[in-house]
Amino acid sequence: MAQDNAFGDGFMTTTLDSLTNWARSNALWPMPMGLSCCAIEMMAMAGPRYDVSRFGSEVFRFSPRQSDLMIVAGTVTYKMAHIVKKIWDQMPDPKWCIAMGACSSSGGMFRSYPVLQGVDLVIPVDVYVPGCPPRPDAVIHAIMDIQAKIVNTRHTFRDAILTEEGLAKVDRLAAEKSAKEVLIDLNQK
Repeated sequence: MAQDNAFGDGFMTTTLDSLTNWARSNALWPMPMGLSCCAIEMMAMAGPRYDVSRFGSEVFRFSPRQSDLMIVAGTVTYKMAHIVKKIWDQMPDPKWCIAMGACSSSGGMFRSYPVLQGVDLVIPVDVYVPGCPPRPDAVIHAIMDIQAKIVNTRHTFRDAILTEEGLAKVDRLAAEKSAKEVLIDLNQK
């Protein structure tokens, strides 16, 4: 006699981390920073021939507050570096970055005094895509690398509060709670 499944067919259990990471990895919202000729290849990647929509990344978000993946494509000058950093800071956590092309990775063929020698001097980069310009399928491979990185990431409440802002918020909430307890004690007397 076969043992029946108590939950029926189609029931699946998972951890909250696994579910969240699966959702994040399959719905990346890229923020394109098309600064030079690599941006043309980034546009080709979004076309029907390479079909980046199968990864959930077909809609480029031009609002940093709605993006979780920045693709820096092209030459980053010192003047532009401040803008890239400002946009990176506006993106919500967790966020990832792809340095697309030789120029954004190391300065490339425009490596001279006004050019930043890699965007990783300004923001953290998760995946580097070599080439001048890189092929669209190389960028899709980088997106797949980001997806693998997301799936293997653990997000915990402890990690969220260990930032300076998080610790300040915990201290403020603790102070408010103790102030409320003092008021309750005073009201009861």
